[in-house]
Amino acid sequence: MRIAVLGSAESWYLEDLRRAAAQQHEIVPALWREVAAAVEAGQTRVWAGRVALDQFDAVLVRTMPAASLEQIVFRMDALASLYAGGVPVINSPKAVETAIDKYLTLARVQAAGLPVPRTIVCQSADDALSAFEQLGGDVVVKPLFGSEGRGLTHLYDRGLAERVFQLFAQQGAVLYVQQFLRHPGHDFRVLVIGQRLLAMRRASAGDWRTNVSRGGVATACELTAQMAHLARQSAAAVGASIAGVDLLPDDQGRLHVLEVNAVPGWKGLARALQVDVARIVIEHVAQLVQEARQA
Repeated sequence: MRIAVLGSAESWYLEDLRRAAAQQHEIVPALWREVAAAVEAGQTRVWAGRVALDQFDAVLVRTMPAASLEQIVFRMDALASLYAGGVPVINSPKAVETAIDKYLTLARVQAAGLPVPRTIVCQSADDALSAFEQLGGDVVVKPLFGSEGRGLTHLYDRGLAERVFQLFAQQGAVLYVQQFLRHPGHDFRVLVIGQRLLAMRRASAGDWRTNVSRGGVATACELTAQMAHLARQSAAAVGASIAGVDLLPDDQGRLHVLEVNAVPGWKGLARALQVDVARIVIEHVAQLVQEARQA
């Protein structure tokens, strides 16, 4: 196969995919900022720099960098053109669009009947302060777009919360206010890759955030039937065949779905489980390519 990888040309995941592909498959980087499209002669062509994306067996989306609204809309439209033209895009444009939006993701997960923390999303400081009080005066404020624990703020003081909400509102931010769940100091990340599930436990001694990118320690853990069910259903709710599902146990041991990441990393998980995740990803892509050819 020839697989185009939308992401950084110097990233660890690109090298990991190339290692796993060995001599069997060609892994070619493509940059989001170079994505362009042409509509002519009854067809739509999409490329990135010198890479003609519609000539690849599959396109693997590995990042979704910050950009202007126009750029993000165009990039999603270009992916949708590829997808409509029969090129397997993993994850699909709709799945990526859903998962990068925390509100839309949580709404889809909740609609699927899965447990999520109480969350209020609004646009003004006054509404956010009301949400703060409704949620018990102990909340986490998250950017609507973002990952790896960046931009998360834990607020439990009303005066500080009011100032933070006013600052965010002045910047034109959407205020995503979520109940802070008392927890035992760890959470779980379940990586869904097609039918494969890989789970790790993440804990941090000095930070309430457990993200490995922020110093959290990842260890192997048992994948329970409940964890597997929540992970599969959460990935299905956003339409992603590759997804990182974050599960948080509260102080009563009940699991809640926090987030679903459609461009999940796997470095910490691969190290903790001693599993070649990149190889599993490539095998999954190969399966989707074969299914597309047979359709």
